[in-house]
Amino acid sequence: MPTVLDRFIQQAVLQVLTPMFDPAFSESSFGYRPGRCAQDAVAAGRDHVEAGFRWVVDMDVEKFFDRVNHDVLMARVARKVKDKRLLTLIRAYLNAGIMVEGVVQPRNEGTPQGGPLSPLLSNILLDDLDKELERRGHRFCRYADDANIYVRSQAAGERVMVSMGRFLEQRLRLKLNRNKSVVDRPWKRTFLGYSMTPNKEPKLKVSRDALKRAKGDLRQLFREGRGRSLRRVIGEVNQFTRGWVGYFRLAQTKNVFEETDEWLRRRCRWLLWRQWKKPRTRFKKMVQFGLDRERAGPSAYNGRGPWWSAGASHMNASVPAAWLAVQGLLSLAVMQSRLAVDA
Repeated sequence: MPTVLDRFIQQAVLQVLTPMFDPAFSESSFGYRPGRCAQDAVAAGRDHVEAGFRWVVDMDVEKFFDRVNHDVLMARVARKVKDKRLLTLIRAYLNAGIMVEGVVQPRNEGTPQGGPLSPLLSNILLDDLDKELERRGHRFCRYADDANIYVRSQAAGERVMVSMGRFLEQRLRLKLNRNKSVVDRPWKRTFLGYSMTPNKEPKLKVSRDALKRAKGDLRQLFREGRGRSLRRVIGEVNQFTRGWVGYFRLAQTKNVFEETDEWLRRRCRWLLWRQWKKPRTRFKKMVQFGLDRERAGPSAYNGRGPWWSAGASHMNASVPAAWLAVQGLLSLAVMQSRLAVDA
């Protein structure tokens, strides 16, 4: 990671270079640019599919930030930057060594990750790719090194994959990741965490992988909360879900948010069941929550695991959704609906 002073200098350089380069970048480039975001790229991709371009060339550049050729990049920076002192400074950052276990290792390729300047340098290099795609009349969306090119047929997609792979290798000294780059239907692929439905007018949705990662992070929050109050855990969960729903505010399929709400409520009940520990404590707590004693007794001593019990009717009756809402648990479905209206 760059030092504080290096980050300060890189930020100053970024503020000078951005007005020079950004206005000439492609309208189909969305990553790390002022006034643009991932949601803009996703919405543009959906529009291309709706227009009839129902095959996508999903291109992934292999280890992009580690494989950038310094000479190729500096040649493109020098097209607009004529001050040799600034060019020398940028080259120095590119060539700066990497500290590994206390030993400095030289770097002959790649950009300094973690610094403010790297995203702009990546856009400067890949702008040649954008211009080539525009010259050929292709519809595409690029966010950093993730590029989706939309075509009308699988055959056209295969041709584009081969020709653009050749362009990257010969002109930019980059290499396609053949294992991750494919030609497929857009609704079978993931772009920036989103997928879409196969309808004639496709709807955006949260991808399976994005939902799986989110549940993994939330599951870890609950595991770490076994010795803490439910309110405190809910506060941490809300902090995560606000950001997650904010990112996926464009999703048009609501069921994923409703199902995740049910999953979160079950996780809260799971946590309480684990915290109550002993059967007699569980019996006492369920009675306190309003469950009748005849029903609470067999439920407390059922011998089943915490996750099964958290989804059983006795815990749903003891700890209803309304009570969890009073404790502060936010509804993803409600948050997403409000954000969708604002958008």
